[in-house]
Order: sequence, then C-alpha cells, then structure tokens
Amino acid sequence: MYFGEPKSTEEEKRVTGIGGVFFKSKDPKALVAWYGKHLGLNTDEYGSTFWWKDKNGNDCSTQWSPFKEDTTYFQPSEKAFMQNFRVHDLETLLQNLKQEGVTIIGEIESYDYGKFGWILDPENNKIELWEPIDKAFQ
Repeated sequence: MYFGEPKSTEEEKRVTGIGGVFFKSKDPKALVAWYGKHLGLNTDEYGSTFWWKDKNGNDCSTQWSPFKEDTTYFQPSEKAFMQNFRVHDLETLLQNLKQEGVTIIGEIESYDYGKFGWILDPENNKIELWEPIDKAFQ
C-alpha cells in the first residue's frame, strides 16, 4: 500500500484521492494573486491546479480554489470550506452511499472534465465527489 492510498479493493474503489480544497474568502482574486506571488502557485481565475501522477503513471489533478465569501455553492453546509474527493465510479458510489443511509444532495452533474455529486457527512459538511476526466485539462 502506498502512503495515502485508499483501503478499498479494485472492485470496490470509492475515494481515490483529494480532488480539491475549496474555501470562502473575502477577496478571492486578491488571495489567488497573493499565493501566486508569495508562494509561487501557478494560478488562474479559479485558483491553482496541482498536477501529479497516480501509482499507474496516469496524470491527475487536485484543485485549490478560494470562493467568494457569499457563495451558496457549499450549501446546505454552513462551513467556510468544502472538500472535494476524486472517486472511481460516481454513480455506483452514490447508490451505495444512499443504501448506507448517507444524505445525497441534488443530482449528478456531468461536464467535459468529469461528473460531480454531493453528500453530507454527520456534521453537515458538504462533500463534493468528482469522477474526473483529467485529460480534459491537458
């Protein structure tokens, strides 16, 4: 097992990595510029994308993004952050989570860079689940 590797077997993969770190900010544009200037992040209008390879050599990405302080994207959570996890098979995972009694929020949304679904943890933290298409970013 590699450090940080999920404990699931190949057949029952769930989370495969961190997809992103999202948090509220008073001035996202200024914050992105600060991180670019002082910490050297390669930034764009969304924050910064970190590229890495999984154990099979596939190109993968993790997104770091500040959101406007008044965003409603994290609702119904009242927290100032939202985790995004990369997942293997979003549709099957959401079906399994629903059977396990996990609160599912909304419907799956599909884009050219992947599928998204949302759940709540026991403390009402909204979690975004992302089945990525990493090649869409290259």
